[in-house]
Amino acid sequence: MTRATWEKVFEYASMPVHGTLSRKLRKGIKIQVNEGRIYEMATVFLGEDFLRVTEKSGKEMVNTYYSWEKLVCVRTLGEVDE
Repeated sequence: MTRATWEKVFEYASMPVHGTLSRKLRKGIKIQVNEGRIYEMATVFLGEDFLRVTEKSGKEMVNTYYSWEKLVCVRTLGEVDE
């Protein structure tokens, strides 16, 4: 897949954070990158050369960086409305 396609996936799962270039995951949406950990309540930054996922862990902010070229799969998980 191309970077533009991956960006569309992340745009679907998130919404812009006012005044920044970052995007916050939509309520009830989780993402999983490359079959790794599942991110919930995270913020993503769609950089020119990389994807950054930021999340709070206790008293720390943790940033995880992914190369666009190394992305293999992205899974979105959402709540089911019945």
